[in-house]
Amino acid sequence: MEKMFEIYIRTTPERLWEAITDSEIRSRYNFGSRVHSDWTAGSALRMTHPNADGLLGEGEVLTIDPPRRLVHTLRALWSDQVREEGTSRVTWEIEPVGDSCRLTVVHDELRDGANDELYGGWPMILSGLKTWLETGEILTTPGSLMYR
Repeated sequence: MEKMFEIYIRTTPERLWEAITDSEIRSRYNFGSRVHSDWTAGSALRMTHPNADGLLGEGEVLTIDPPRRLVHTLRALWSDQVREEGTSRVTWEIEPVGDSCRLTVVHDELRDGANDELYGGWPMILSGLKTWLETGEILTTPGSLMYR
């Protein structure tokens, strides 16, 4: 199964790339969680949250082409239900469009009928990313603030 999300953000590819790969910036729009990696092909990726007892997710960087394309695996660990789903893949593609960027996120290699906790947060995460990049503010929907 594959889930695809597309959003347009008024920013540069470089600034968008930084927002995706910088752990501190990422925490501002990703439910307070941080993603840690040295962002080289083959390197580990870890997702943490200051209030979590352990890792929320882990993976491996498969492809990296700044500031255009990032592909990594993801094994969600935040609940027993998602842990059972195994490893999936996330592809981030950035394309400049005038003074903006089209960001396409494809979350695939999901089993048919996969738990929607794996992909259901993407619209809010991407909306938070857009809000932060365009206004410098944090999205204040209840879901966005739930784990902050």
